[in-house]
Amino acid sequence: MSRTPWRRNAPPAESITRARTGLTHDLRGRQRRYLVAMLVRSACVVVMAATWNRWPVVAVSALAGAVVIPYVAVVVAQAHWRQQRGTRHAVARVREEPAPAARVVLEPTLILPPERNTAG
Repeated sequence: MSRTPWRRNAPPAESITRARTGLTHDLRGRQRRYLVAMLVRSACVVVMAATWNRWPVVAVSALAGAVVIPYVAVVVAQAHWRQQRGTRHAVARVREEPAPAARVVLEPTLILPPERNTAG
C-alpha cells in the first residue's frame, strides 16, 4: 500500500471556518447594528425630553448617551469590519519576462507636400 508523504513545505489548506463573511451579509449586519444604535439614541432623546424638569440627572445622562452613541456606533461598525476581513495570504506570482518584440527595419521615405497649381 503506497501513501503520499506529508509535504511540510506546502502551504496549509484554507479552512472554511476562517473564510470571510460575504460583503452583503457583512453590510446587512452593520446596517442592523447601526439601526439599533440609532433607535437607542432616539429613546435617549425621548427620555431626556420627558425627564428634563423632574429628574435633571437622568435627563443629562440621556443627553450624554444621545451625543455619544452615534460616535460609538460608527467606531464599532468599522472595527468589526476590519476584524472580519481576515488575513491575506501572499500570492506567489511568477513574473515572466516579456518576449522582446521583433525588430522591423523601416526603409527611409521622403514625404513631399502636394504640388500647387501655379497657373492662374
